[in-house]
Amino acid sequence: MGVCSVGCLNNEDLNKLTPYTPLKTDKTAVGTIPPRKRYRSILGTSIPFDQDTSSHSIAKMIILHEYPLNIVEHQGFLDFVRFLHPKVQTDVNSVQEECVNIYLREKQDLKNNLGEIIGHVNLTLELWESDQGLCYLLLTGYFVDNAWKLQKRILNVVMLPFPDTEVTFSHAVNDCLANWGLEQKIFTLTLDQSFANEAARKNLRGLLSVMNPQVLKGQLVLGDCYTRVLRCLVKDALASIGDIIKKVRDSVKYVKAYRGNEDYFNELKQKLQNPSSKTLTIDDQTKWDTTYHMLAAASELKEVFSCLSASDPNYNEMLTIEEWRKVDILCIYLKLFFDAANILLDPTHQTTNLLYHEVSNIQLELARAAMSQDTFTSSLTKPLQEKFNKYWNSCILVLAVAVIMDPRFKMKLVEFNFSKIYGEDAETWIKVVDEGVHELFVEYIVLSLPPPTFVVEDNKGVKKEMSPEDENSDSDDFLDFEVYISEIAGSQNMKSELDQYLEEPLLPRTQKFDVLSWWKLEAQKYPTLSRMACDILCIPVSTVAPESVFDTVTKKMDSYRCSLKPSTVEALICAKDWLQFGSS
Repeated sequence: MGVCSVGCLNNEDLNKLTPYTPLKTDKTAVGTIPPRKRYRSILGTSIPFDQDTSSHSIAKMIILHEYPLNIVEHQGFLDFVRFLHPKVQTDVNSVQEECVNIYLREKQDLKNNLGEIIGHVNLTLELWESDQGLCYLLLTGYFVDNAWKLQKRILNVVMLPFPDTEVTFSHAVNDCLANWGLEQKIFTLTLDQSFANEAARKNLRGLLSVMNPQVLKGQLVLGDCYTRVLRCLVKDALASIGDIIKKVRDSVKYVKAYRGNEDYFNELKQKLQNPSSKTLTIDDQTKWDTTYHMLAAASELKEVFSCLSASDPNYNEMLTIEEWRKVDILCIYLKLFFDAANILLDPTHQTTNLLYHEVSNIQLELARAAMSQDTFTSSLTKPLQEKFNKYWNSCILVLAVAVIMDPRFKMKLVEFNFSKIYGEDAETWIKVVDEGVHELFVEYIVLSLPPPTFVVEDNKGVKKEMSPEDENSDSDDFLDFEVYISEIAGSQNMKSELDQYLEEPLLPRTQKFDVLSWWKLEAQKYPTLSRMACDILCIPVSTVAPESVFDTVTKKMDSYRCSLKPSTVEALICAKDWLQFGSS
């Protein structure tokens, strides 16, 4: 099959074409170009002009669309805004000042709102690198607002010139939280794989234990980002048959590069009555979901490629039957990871209970595949299963407690899944989760109780009510705090709220179920448990923004932003986030 070339018309065909007649500009001639209409400007001097409003709008535009600050000095931009109104005045310094002012106003609004929330704030830490060798630490907060809606806000962007030191991250986090007044409101920390330094993780864990010692002694640190774990699994899976994937990519390029080839390929598809509805597309190798879609489409059209190989001598990238079989098997597990990543695409962030289903499903499917009798399946999935198992062990307690807070599942789904995943050891792991959720609930009971008080009399005989916080912590006049905790844990009333919830029947399973709205309605019935659910259900498992979920490369700070002052970079990134989603 040849490729159609340009200029294939013969002389006879050319003679049949109507001669080209250029349009005339003479007003009396036929076929004249109509004169351009002139419109009188409606933006006359009668309309009042406000320079402050103009500067605010320009600054907001720059923030929301990530335009460079010096766009206000580009001649095309100046011509445009002065056409709208000749009095518009702008320069880089004034627009930068207005961007910072927007940031400060939005920050104060957000700070006020954070001070009023009923629960804690969960943090993610993400590192962005740059070509200049600088690192930027992004702190993002996840919380439930007073309307019981899940919220996510970037809190800080901190430039770290020397990120390799052990205390760099903990000092930066501590300073940021102190600035927000959140030292006593942090519940969990979720890190990405950039924090590989064990000493740095230990320091962050120590910081959390100081800030929130009441809740599990501050040890709720998730050390791995769910999105990055999936990214690593996909990259390993694709690398396992990289040479075959290249042949598929070259085959798709051959079909898509020339219109004649694609038309012929579609003709073959129709003749073969291939039922596939998928369209061939060349993948973007920086987005792994596009590679999955390319492989899945090519796999469904493999018989068409086979026919193309037999009829087109120029096509020489045909895969063997065994190679196509390996592509089919690979697509099974790429789809598993694709479905698991899709849940993170919601820009408003999903509640944590929904992630339990995806994570437990991956754990179960990879464990099964690793034991497969098929040599290629087991060799492909066993390394993936070993890698994912480490993530499963590090996060399963948090995810299990989250799904227990879903009244459609409670402990029943944990018991069901664990029996399939752990087999004979299921009871041991179920007990770990059950004890964990009860321990956490007891600590929320402690947090909800007023501190014990006592009356002291000073030298003048004046009696004063005091709490243990007012006394020296080494005083022997009070019971040890651990005794106090054990007495609370032994009270039947303190345990009944959680136990009552677990004993009640499950709700019918519906897809469009808003778990936070349910807890809002049940807050009066479960005052303490609802506060615990509020915190647990907004724990983030990913540090990556929704638009970067399928990226195969790590996010970088662009060279333009690196040229700005660190405070300006923080103002631009945070203000965009707050303006997009609303600071309140």
